[in-house]
Amino acid sequence: MKRKPELKIKNICILSTHGYVDPIPQLGRTDTGGQVVYVLQLAKALTKSKIKVDIYTRWFDFTKNQIDPVLDYPDVRVIRIPAGPEKFICKEDIYDVLPELAENMIKFIKTNNLHYDLFHGHYVDAGIVALDVAKAFGKPGFFTAHSIGAWKREKMGGDTEEMEKKYTFKHRIAEELRIFKTVKAQTVTTKLQQEKIEQLYGFTADNIVVISPGVDIHNFHPPKPDEKKIKTGLPEKYIFCLSRIDANKGYDFLLNAFDIIRKEIPDVHLVIGGGSPKPQQTELEVLVTMKKIIHEKNMHTNVRIMGYVPDDKLVASYQKATLFALPSIFEPFGMTVLEAMACAVPVVASKFGGIRTVISSGKNGLLIDPANKREFAEAIIKLLKNRNLALSLGQKGCNTIHKYFSWEAIAEKHMLFYKEFMP
Repeated sequence: MKRKPELKIKNICILSTHGYVDPIPQLGRTDTGGQVVYVLQLAKALTKSKIKVDIYTRWFDFTKNQIDPVLDYPDVRVIRIPAGPEKFICKEDIYDVLPELAENMIKFIKTNNLHYDLFHGHYVDAGIVALDVAKAFGKPGFFTAHSIGAWKREKMGGDTEEMEKKYTFKHRIAEELRIFKTVKAQTVTTKLQQEKIEQLYGFTADNIVVISPGVDIHNFHPPKPDEKKIKTGLPEKYIFCLSRIDANKGYDFLLNAFDIIRKEIPDVHLVIGGGSPKPQQTELEVLVTMKKIIHEKNMHTNVRIMGYVPDDKLVASYQKATLFALPSIFEPFGMTVLEAMACAVPVVASKFGGIRTVISSGKNGLLIDPANKREFAEAIIKLLKNRNLALSLGQKGCNTIHKYFSWEAIAEKHMLFYKEFMP
């Protein structure tokens, strides 16, 4: 990309309209995962270029302030805009309130005399709002899909009518295609995602740029000899998995593989973290399935579902893990894998998704088909038995993150992206 030094960007508006978007996010709550981390960390890193960033989201909990500064980052704020009923709405059902959200956001910006050089929507719902707001102010609108509906539908399979009822794929896909055609430019997190947009939407353009998510390498790092030891209460030897509790995360695959693993290595445990403090129905259904598998295979003594992992124990939970596993059948990227790699923890991850552009299997991690329980189990057993290989993959994974995936590097790529496509 060419630099355009004459263009000065001072104020950026980021939109992330679903889930619980807070200055300190409660990760694992419904619809609250890697994307929330992404927008917050990107915003923080952008301010190092003397840019002010406001993150707009939907206001449904009125015990929270409408304007919420991000601690230690005075140039980053979370701004909440009311729309629809005073209750949480999951991302599949949020479409009906988006016109009101856009209208109220426009009013808020005008009333408070705010000025933004650009608007950047993250995920389809925020992309819809970003288009309307950017148009109202005559500013460029940008987009990052994070996940694309047609790809998710392809990977999840299942009964077509049931999947449509649950995920509203048709409406989502139509809106995504409209956004692709309308925005000034868009980023995708992987080259694979760009290929899927061409394959499944029949859409190609020269304004699509691959920019991966980043990692806070100042927070996620290998244990240091002089740092305070955090007690996690976790077993001595454990496989760690951390993500939202959702149907596409492949926990059944992981549990079935672990049944093979524990029979060969009896002293290893499986620790599953993540989930909401107040789980919605979908999450509860997945948990029921997980517990049923654990009960049927009599794995209670070796499997721990720890739920939401608090911030003060998150890094230590990664650092103390023997290895990290990601079994998702559909994962656009997989931020928790990058966090584990940054902590020099060896990873075994699903080859279905964007993470395969980060991991070169056998060099800085292992990629597997999670649905093949024997293949999945043998990859983990290989690392548990070969500590030298595990240490090597862990260190090389850490080197990969430091070289290519710090948030500072990702923010610089975004600035070049904006300047390339700004009018």
